[in-house]
Amino acid sequence: MIADRVRKVLAEIPPHVSVLAAAKTRTVDEIRAVIEGGIRIVGQNYVQEAQRAIEALGRDAAEWHMIGHLQRNKAKAAVRLFDAIETVDSVRLAEAIDREAAKVGRVLPILIEVNSAREPQKSGVLPEEAADLIREIAGLPSIRIEGLMTMGPLVDDPEEIRPFFAETKRLFDEIAGLRIPDVRMRVLSMGMSDSFGIAIEEGATLVRLGTVLFGPRPS
Repeated sequence: MIADRVRKVLAEIPPHVSVLAAAKTRTVDEIRAVIEGGIRIVGQNYVQEAQRAIEALGRDAAEWHMIGHLQRNKAKAAVRLFDAIETVDSVRLAEAIDREAAKVGRVLPILIEVNSAREPQKSGVLPEEAADLIREIAGLPSIRIEGLMTMGPLVDDPEEIRPFFAETKRLFDEIAGLRIPDVRMRVLSMGMSDSFGIAIEEGATLVRLGTVLFGPRPS
């Protein structure tokens, strides 16, 4: 059932766009099913949930991304678990990841999380501060900046998110044009189950899908 749903969604996604299965609170069996359906990237919001899934399914079962807010004191565990961290929004967090990655001899891909809707209760760097943050951390030797990620606000009509996706794409292109050393602007992660079509239209190269792949959570 889940695998069939995944195959249907993947058939509708343009080939230049990668699909991440947002697996927050999902069981190991559900995650296994989306992988069997063709998903190659699994996103987790919490270190402990990711650890359980990776131990059960194997590190090579998928590419594992951190898509939730990461506290600095979890950097050690995150660096050892994840293949990429999509939610870096401060110098201190970047430095913590860099230190832990150096200890295990890794260069870890990261995305900069942008608070495109400027919501005070949400994490993410403000759009006008993103370039300065990237300049400040680009030289850290054990991380590699590969692009931007944004959430967008929670709205009733997904079309209302379009301006925030468009703003993040404009920022993505602007930062790419700065040609900051050691920065590869390859990934623009935005759009979820209710908004991924709009996100793709606005330039997303990675969409984070949950319900549309797994089905609704049990009530």
